[in-house]
Amino acid sequence: MPLVDTTNAANPAQAYSSSPDAVVDSLKDLVSSAYLNHDASSVQIRAGALFARLKALNRAANAAARTHKQATAETRHDMDQTHLELQNLLYERRHLQREIVKCKQYASIYQEVPIYTLEEFVERAPEEMRTDDEHTLMANRINFELIERQRLEQELKRLTTLKEEMLKEGKVRLVTIEKLKGQVDEFLKHTTEVQTKVADLINPLTSGTSVTPTP
Repeated sequence: MPLVDTTNAANPAQAYSSSPDAVVDSLKDLVSSAYLNHDASSVQIRAGALFARLKALNRAANAAARTHKQATAETRHDMDQTHLELQNLLYERRHLQREIVKCKQYASIYQEVPIYTLEEFVERAPEEMRTDDEHTLMANRINFELIERQRLEQELKRLTTLKEEMLKEGKVRLVTIEKLKGQVDEFLKHTTEVQTKVADLINPLTSGTSVTPTP
């Protein structure tokens, strides 16, 4: 009795494009009691075709599994790379946040050094050092303070040198005055001695002279 395909009699090609479960069901049908009276060679040919289809589906499934596995590995690699980049960005963000906190907490020396007030700076500083930018303005104020301190230091050195010269000159004048005073004292001493000697000479002459009365 010839074999009649009861599963795909209307469309034989559909049996070759069926799912593995459909192929397995068709194989189960071949060994069922419904096919006991069918020609053995026809059943064998049908079974061979179904096994070939099952192997093809298995190869296609394996190929699809490898493709999906490769795609999954690539996707996982991309996710790991993205995760690593995200971790690096988060680390960099935390680092920058810590640096910002350090900068805000940093006590710069300019906060302890007295400098010109903003009004004094605007009044004294050159025009090119004035700006609306807060950071640049503070830097210019500090630089101007340095320039002013250097200028004042030079002025202090000049005045100190002038003071030393004047003190030195005063000492020289004091020594000269002391010498002149000594010379004046010595001159007065000699003058006193001469006056004494002259008085000693004049007194005997005056006492020895008599005045004759007029008759």
